[in-house]
Amino acid sequence: MGIVTNQTDKYQKCIDACNRCAQACSECKKLCLSEPDVQARTTCIGTLMECASLCKEAACFMSSEAQFAADLCKLCAEACQKCAAECAMFKDDHCVKCANECRTCAKECDTMAV
Repeated sequence: MGIVTNQTDKYQKCIDACNRCAQACSECKKLCLSEPDVQARTTCIGTLMECASLCKEAACFMSSEAQFAADLCKLCAEACQKCAAECAMFKDDHCVKCANECRTCAKECDTMAV
C-alpha cells in the first residue's frame, strides 16, 4: 500500500487516519472562523490547528519509520481526543464530522503507540 515500498504497510491505516484528520481539522478551522460565534470558538480553533499539525507530522514519521513515530502517535492520540472534545461542544455539521475523524484517528494512533 506504500507509494514506493511496502515496508510501511503496517502503518498505512494510521497514516491514512492521520491524513484524514489533518484535512478535517483544517477544513473545520476555516469554517469555524466564519461562524457568527467565532469568539466562543477560539480554544477550539487553536486545538484544531495543533491537531492538524501533529497529525501531519505523525503521518510523516510513520512514512519514514522514524524512531520516535510511536511516541509522536501517542501525543497525536491525546491531541485528537482533546480536539474531538472541543469540536463536540459545537453542533455544526462540520464540527460533528471533525470530532468523528479525530476520534477515529485517536484510536488508530493508540494502536501505534503500543
